[in-house]
Amino acid sequence: MNDQLTRIEPAYEHFTDFARATHGTTGAIQGMRRKALYSDGALPAKVKVLGALLWSIAARCEPCVKYYALKSREVGASEAELVEICAVASTMGGCVGETWALKAFAAFRSAGEGEEPCCDLP
Repeated sequence: MNDQLTRIEPAYEHFTDFARATHGTTGAIQGMRRKALYSDGALPAKVKVLGALLWSIAARCEPCVKYYALKSREVGASEAELVEICAVASTMGGCVGETWALKAFAAFRSAGEGEEPCCDLP
C-alpha cells in the first residue's frame, strides 16, 4: 500500500498481505470506488466525493474523514463547499457530528496552507 494511506491509518501497512488473504476483495472494492465515486455520472465526482465525506463523518471513520477531505480538494471542491457539507454533518450529528466535521475541515485546510497534509492521495 502506498505511504500516503499508511500515514492516514497505520493498519494499511498490512494492506498487500490482506489483499492476498482475501483473494482480491480489496481490489474489487477499490474498483467500485473508482466507478461509483471518482467519475462523473448523473452527479459530478466532486458531489459524490463530498457525499462520501458526509457519510464518513456520520460513521466516525477517521481514516475515511481524512481521505475524503483530501480527495474532495483533489476533485475540485472549494473550502466553501466542504464547509457546507461539514455544516450538514454538524447539524445532523449534533456535538459528535461537529467534532468529526472539524476533523474533515482541518484535513482539508492542512493540504492548502503549505503544511504537509496528514496524507497524500494516490
